[in-house]
Amino acid sequence: MNRRSPPALTIAAILVFCFIYAPLMVLVAYSLNTAEYGVGWGGFTLEWYRRIFEDRDIQRSLGVSLLVSIPTVLVSTALGTVNAFALYRFQFRGKDFYKFMLYIPLVMPSVVIGISQLLLFVFIKKELGILTIIFAHISFTVPLTTLVILGRMQRIDRTLEDAAMDLGADEITTVRRVTLPLLKPGIYAAALLAFPWSFNDFVITYFVAGVGASTLPIRVYSMIRLGVSPMVNALGTLIVLIPLLLVVAGILLERRKI
Repeated sequence: MNRRSPPALTIAAILVFCFIYAPLMVLVAYSLNTAEYGVGWGGFTLEWYRRIFEDRDIQRSLGVSLLVSIPTVLVSTALGTVNAFALYRFQFRGKDFYKFMLYIPLVMPSVVIGISQLLLFVFIKKELGILTIIFAHISFTVPLTTLVILGRMQRIDRTLEDAAMDLGADEITTVRRVTLPLLKPGIYAAALLAFPWSFNDFVITYFVAGVGASTLPIRVYSMIRLGVSPMVNALGTLIVLIPLLLVVAGILLERRKI
């Protein structure tokens, strides 16, 4: 039986959402402000968004971010699929410990991960650059993709695979023609969630990025050191909204039923 929520509960929920998203709304509003300095409202404009696409430094930083995020998503999604399949289908020594270790990068402070990654690269004498950023991003996105795909795999009806094998398909064919198509929503969701996680990362990237390997978040940080301009607000708005749309798409795909 459905009951309507009490008015007080509705009001409390609205206040909580306003408290959470008010800073983002202010950011979006001032990215459309004609006033270049100060916080006074001078009118509506899209000038700052146009300047973003004309700025060579921002374009270069965007290219670095994409050069890092795309390989990170491809590799972490592939490894996450293999990990999820192994964790769900096979029994091996240390399985529970391995599953427990997957959660540690998700809850560990980013500063600790960044420092540890930096020390590792210094220890192996690896020069910092785009490649070190990719390695660092893969290390903290693989647990995310594994857990998302594992959650999808746990909802697959095993009788569909059994039926395929009863009809003469071998195990490899069953995985390729039955299991993977059923896993597609989870795989796509994992990729869409991993992309903004990698693209928006600042703390870990700050430690492992070398000279000339500044991603977009690092570029924004360097810009606000000279003062917050509407151009920074516009860039921040794009960095928030575009990955947010990808996250929403990933969640909707992950919730799709077989």
